[in-house]
Amino acid sequence: QVQLVESGGGLVQAGGSLRLSCGASGSSFSIYDMGWYRQAPGNERELVAAISSRRNTNYADSVKGRFTIPRDNAKNTVYLQMNSLRPEDTAVYYCNARRVFFGKDYVYWGQGTQVTVSS
Repeated sequence: QVQLVESGGGLVQAGGSLRLSCGASGSSFSIYDMGWYRQAPGNERELVAAISSRRNTNYADSVKGRFTIPRDNAKNTVYLQMNSLRPEDTAVYYCNARRVFFGKDYVYWGQGTQVTVSS
């Protein structure tokens, strides 16, 4: 079982930066693939960035070159560094942890943190 708690959201002007943090409780954080998703009003939840347990990263085209997803296994934390923010980045951002164990998919979500980018 993993519990995820996001922090770091808020209101920022276009062009600004924010860093989201996602702290995980429980054991074996390092073996989880971690991701950040976002959901804007009226839209489906979409993947923003992901980092595997082997530190392979994947980014949505809309954030490539602007966002990064480092992880610190010693702190059981994954971050989302967001630079050059745009109004269209406004959404609730969710942290996600996933692992496959003996063929079963274990997926956990945080409660979400609001990011609002003003123009």
